[in-house]
Amino acid sequence: MTQTEKCLVLNGREIRLLGTAHISSDSIQEVIEAIKSNQPDCVAIELDEKRYKSLTDPDSWRNLDIIKVLRKKEGFLLLANLVLASFQRRMGTNVGVKPGDEMKAAILQSEEMEIPTVMVDRPIQITLRRAWMKNSLWGKSKLLAAMIASAFDDEKVSPDQIENLKKSSEMDSMMSELAEYLPAVKEVLIDERDRYLAGHIWNCTGDRVLAVLGAGHLPGVQRHLEQMAAGTESADTTDIADVPHKRSLSQLIGWCITVAVVAGIAAGFYFGGRRIGVDMIGRWIFWNGVLAAAGTLLAGGHPLTIIAGFIGAPITSLCPVIGVGMVTGIVQAVVCKPKVSDMEFLQQDAGSIRGFYHNRILRVLLVFFLSTMGSAAGTIIAGASFVGTHSRLFFK
Repeated sequence: MTQTEKCLVLNGREIRLLGTAHISSDSIQEVIEAIKSNQPDCVAIELDEKRYKSLTDPDSWRNLDIIKVLRKKEGFLLLANLVLASFQRRMGTNVGVKPGDEMKAAILQSEEMEIPTVMVDRPIQITLRRAWMKNSLWGKSKLLAAMIASAFDDEKVSPDQIENLKKSSEMDSMMSELAEYLPAVKEVLIDERDRYLAGHIWNCTGDRVLAVLGAGHLPGVQRHLEQMAAGTESADTTDIADVPHKRSLSQLIGWCITVAVVAGIAAGFYFGGRRIGVDMIGRWIFWNGVLAAAGTLLAGGHPLTIIAGFIGAPITSLCPVIGVGMVTGIVQAVVCKPKVSDMEFLQQDAGSIRGFYHNRILRVLLVFFLSTMGSAAGTIIAGASFVGTHSRLFFK
């Protein structure tokens, strides 16, 4: 038994946890040998159905409908998913292993031995949504900064460094850093998923279960399984299996901003006259439109997309249910329709700045992201100028 393998005997069942590094060649062999030697009744895999499909069907990206993604308000999620996948892909390139190869090996070996497999992880879209929603504005900013930094980090990783990721001391250090830097993200990515994985592993059929999962999850999953066996914890994970509805407070804040802007402009007309009111409307249009258009231009957007950003931002900034990024992204996707080759090289291109501008799908996401950031900055600047205007009106 390796140092990253735990054999638990709980309520008469044997549950074996095998920890891996997702880009480790040694992990592939360890997984194959563990299945051959233990011949379990069931193999639990740290994947969800969608990732399982993309892992076993490399051409699944061809079915991506970028316009549908934007309409479903999943632009940020897709961008985050691609950045994370690209980061793992680049690390794996240094050692000749693709991310998830050990999971694929577990599936293929189980099929060869006719052993049932169960995907026991939570869908990545739900995990990313929960991580985003649980973060404060400052936390979201730090998360975006960390993602962007990881996307374009070209540091080489040696095979020895990758194998060290399976050591508990290395993982403990990384988890401590993550918990300190982004506690809400650590809660969703690690703590919640430990419990989710444990609950679904516990519900696997058979008396002998082998679970293949990232080494960082071993301590948490083991703890939850032991508590489930003791009856002090339920295997029901429905409370963390979906994205919670937006808190009424956040919805209220969105509409309060809209009301405050409209009321501020109306007050400008009432107390300052037509000149002040028109000036405030002009500033709202200018800052929102110009900065959204500038973000679109920086993203390499089509001229029509830039115009759409300028026109759309002042309007969408007053409507919490739609953002300018959806408008600019859809326009960009229509006027510069993605090609099949863009689908094929999507993950590969996501690993470089040049790739984001070369790949039409990634450029749509870049337009979506930068126009949104530009409009947000415009809203803040215009709002601050309104406060200054009213201060001069009331305290002159």
